[in-house]
Amino acid sequence: MNIWQPDPGETLLSRAPVTFATGAAARVKGMRWFRDTHRGDIQHELTGWPEGPSFTPRSAGDVAARKSVKGAAMAVSAGVMAFLSSAGGNVATPSRSGGSDTPEDASNEVEDFPVVWAGPGGIARTLPWQLDPSRFDQKHHRTHAVVTDRRLVIVQLPFDKKNLQAIDDEVLWECPRSDINRVELKDFKDGDDFTVTFADGSWCRLTCNWRRKLTRYLVDAPELVLLDSLGPQQRAAVSEFATKSGMPSSASPIVSRNTCGHYGVDILLPSRFTSAFGASEVSFLMDSDGREVGVDEYHPEDL
Repeated sequence: MNIWQPDPGETLLSRAPVTFATGAAARVKGMRWFRDTHRGDIQHELTGWPEGPSFTPRSAGDVAARKSVKGAAMAVSAGVMAFLSSAGGNVATPSRSGGSDTPEDASNEVEDFPVVWAGPGGIARTLPWQLDPSRFDQKHHRTHAVVTDRRLVIVQLPFDKKNLQAIDDEVLWECPRSDINRVELKDFKDGDDFTVTFADGSWCRLTCNWRRKLTRYLVDAPELVLLDSLGPQQRAAVSEFATKSGMPSSASPIVSRNTCGHYGVDILLPSRFTSAFGASEVSFLMDSDGREVGVDEYHPEDL
């Protein structure tokens, strides 16, 4: 295995699969564009990119027709479900875990769907083409975003659903955290998208099924705390938690102080790294005395 590792003194904070996002509104569903600041298409200007599909937003007539077909299909599906239920079948209905049907930015989510927005020389233009699901084989490869306290890194790796722990990272791109101006969660429609705006004003829209895990140290980044700065009781609590979790000597706990005064402790266990999910953490929350905080004592800042 070849798993990307941070430099000495650098802290690995999160890792998860990412790609460029995909339009969800009827007019742009299944599409994405690469734009300059005048909304021109720049995909043919991106250095080293292979040819990809050129999309055209659907007309109002096409949208209406698609909605009509979808409505008819939903009516048939509802009838089948009702029949099965009346016949005594055990029919489970999946529930949505997040997202919103209300666009936050109609010009970039309903009428158009840029996933790269950058003028000439913009940082977003340097992103790797492998992030594009229309250009990169997602059945046999993955692209992961890796977040540390110093940088954001994009790696590619093979994907074998029969061997998810086979990881062979190849670095495609990276930028220092100082080049990132802000990261914003975008909930329309599935609640998996987020944008990264760079210091030069260029931005990209990415998607991740484990968005909050990946971006928690980028969106309203919590204050990281050195172990040596903790009190004796807190250090003992962290040490006990690390031992119970089976943390190897190659890893170290990530401690952050929330604005409410509680301390979050995350440990990324190398044994739980996979090509499908990235890095999975074990976590606990403690107070200033090292006492574990129960779920009923959580503050909004702890979530």
